[in-house]
Amino acid sequence: MEKPRFATKAAKAVAVTVVLGLVLIPFLVIVSTSLASNREVVDNGGWVLWPSDPTLRAYRTILSGGIVTKALGVSVGLTVVGTLFSLACTTFLAYALARPGVFGGKPVLLLILFTFLFPPGMIPAFLLVKGMGMMDTYAALVAPVLINVFNLIVLRGFFQGIPEELYEAARLDGAGDWQILWRVVLPLSKAALAVVSLFYAVSYWNAWFHASIYMESGHWPLSQVLRTYVIGGSQIADTGLSEAGMVSAPQTTQMAVLVIATVPILLVYPFLQKYFTKGVLTGAIKS
Repeated sequence: MEKPRFATKAAKAVAVTVVLGLVLIPFLVIVSTSLASNREVVDNGGWVLWPSDPTLRAYRTILSGGIVTKALGVSVGLTVVGTLFSLACTTFLAYALARPGVFGGKPVLLLILFTFLFPPGMIPAFLLVKGMGMMDTYAALVAPVLINVFNLIVLRGFFQGIPEELYEAARLDGAGDWQILWRVVLPLSKAALAVVSLFYAVSYWNAWFHASIYMESGHWPLSQVLRTYVIGGSQIADTGLSEAGMVSAPQTTQMAVLVIATVPILLVYPFLQKYFTKGVLTGAIKS
């Protein structure tokens, strides 16, 4: 390949710098505003680029046992439990659909793809959840989205890409389907499993829509609190976060909630990033 010219390198560097600036500067403003004092936020018109006297008052306020603390615990539990259940069910179903000769495999796959192309809609889903008695329960946030069709197709394609000789060798050694899945398929599928886990974790962490339909405010996850309080513009007193002096500068508490809702996923992603491209491309190509 021809060596890139200096002008090309310079243009790429400028483009990368601009994109990084567009991403990092707003995030820096959010973090700085959450660490600024009420007086500094008011004096600067509601936003602070670099706080002169950083304080954790906003974080102490929202994590002092109020609605945000409870919502954070709900989101953590929902993300961990939901991701484990979804990953297990998706893996089992993908493995069954990936093996040739499974009874009813093709009709089941067509039915699954049909739901992907023609989703049921909000009203039938609501009536189903209500009819099953799951209203205002955490099962309503997991059961309707237990298996994502896209993640299922990615895993199925990855399993199909494993050489058939490995399956046959395991069969000759006397291994059953469960042993093949546990000892052969899963160790070779770490990349795809990491990607699917990340997709499910992000989905459960950001599950505000179903929470707004099925859950009462006392059981909201953090994403719904974030939407109601920060994006929806609700007052601090409406969310149980009122404190003397806070109403004059609500941006500090709003930005602190936003940081708490964003940072956990940002901390998880770097550990799974190396598997991201490999897992998605392999599963998509093989499917």
